[in-house]
Amino acid sequence: MASQGFLEDVNDMFDAAVCQCDLPEGLAEKIKVCNATYVTRFGVRLRGRMHTFTGWRSVHSSHNRPAKGGIRFAQDADQDEVEALAALMTYKCALMRLPFGGSKGALRIDPSEWSEVELEKITRRFAQELLAHEFLSSASNVPAPDMGTTELNMMWIADEYRRSRPQDVNALACVTGKPVGGGGIEGRTEATGRGVQFAMREFFRHESDRGRAGFRDESLAGLTCVIQGLGNVGYHAAKFLSEEDGVKIVTVIERTGVVRNADGIDIEALKTHLLKTGSVAGFAGGEISAPDMGALCDACDILIPAAAEGAITSENADGIRARLIVEAANGPVTKAADAILRERGVVIIPDLFANAGGVVVSYFEWVKNLSHIPFGLMERRLEEDEHRLLARSLEQMTGRTFPVENSRYLEGRSEITLVRSGLDDVMRAAYHRMTTLWNAGNGRYADLRTAAYAIAIDEVAEAYRAIGL
Repeated sequence: MASQGFLEDVNDMFDAAVCQCDLPEGLAEKIKVCNATYVTRFGVRLRGRMHTFTGWRSVHSSHNRPAKGGIRFAQDADQDEVEALAALMTYKCALMRLPFGGSKGALRIDPSEWSEVELEKITRRFAQELLAHEFLSSASNVPAPDMGTTELNMMWIADEYRRSRPQDVNALACVTGKPVGGGGIEGRTEATGRGVQFAMREFFRHESDRGRAGFRDESLAGLTCVIQGLGNVGYHAAKFLSEEDGVKIVTVIERTGVVRNADGIDIEALKTHLLKTGSVAGFAGGEISAPDMGALCDACDILIPAAAEGAITSENADGIRARLIVEAANGPVTKAADAILRERGVVIIPDLFANAGGVVVSYFEWVKNLSHIPFGLMERRLEEDEHRLLARSLEQMTGRTFPVENSRYLEGRSEITLVRSGLDDVMRAAYHRMTTLWNAGNGRYADLRTAAYAIAIDEVAEAYRAIGL
């Protein structure tokens, strides 16, 4: 029997949770189905001839507006994938209590086959299509970067919107993930990877939860980790966990090969090598082997799939040796694999929560663009003056000099500090809601994923009730 697709998996996970929710007849189906999907096929003249591209923008739910979700550029993109990702965005935003509906977009293209100038023409043309059909604006639909797209793509989209709507003073809020100099926000590039770190820290703070995975200590130091994918998300997650929490990254799985080092891989050095050469081949900081998804089954404490969906399936789930899986990617564990892993006692921190850092910080950027004022601008110098006054007072009272190593406490709060603090707070609050349901549900909620979906469904249902549905 053929394995079912990503969209079917998402809907099955919804069905497993919705039965625990007390919803009026018909509302569950309303929440579950995708509201609308726009399909466009447009032409761009490049390299002396016309090329036709196919793109999608799905709005899964508009219970809150605007609808929010990334745009990916991928050769294997299709409508089912886009609708599945849009649904995940709905549930993710609801779980994190962000005032967004769920959306997602994709363009079927391999960005590596086109120059930057060509990609700009293609991106701007796609933006024109979205604009013409009201799938792009700060009030209705706000894209962000995703697999295969960057802050540069977002800047092109924002500029195209500004050209089309010069009277809109909130034009920059039509898209998030922009460069800082183009209306973006400090900390957005690292946000999803930073969120993975915060998710893991919060999991380990809860004794009962980490105990389910066989971990006794709160500290992450010394734990071993396998990372699949060293793109933006995987790189930042691996960097922060290794440099700040003492996690040993023992295996990195990339499309060009596998890197192993039992003593821990220097992530910064590996990323530098990848950017310079385009491959893991020749990296001196570990043992290199051919591309092999079997490395997902390497011995480790924690497995972080941070690439495309469907990496862990019923075919390899039995071989997974990690005690904890953190879904940095969207849908990396299929429904069938999820059941196998749960039966084996493997704990999964679900994508709905684990990779929500990107949309949380996107929310901060959106608010910044709408308010037209950077975070921290009004209070930073006042705070700094107050902190220095307090330090001088302590020095006078004690006769001792304020420690140089603690001088950062004298500084006012910068934008990046506020962004990280806000992200940590939102992640902690969301995890508290999940673990409370998981541990107090009298066995009704099989795992964190079911609890997360149930919370999200109730949040969306409440929004619909508020508008009279």
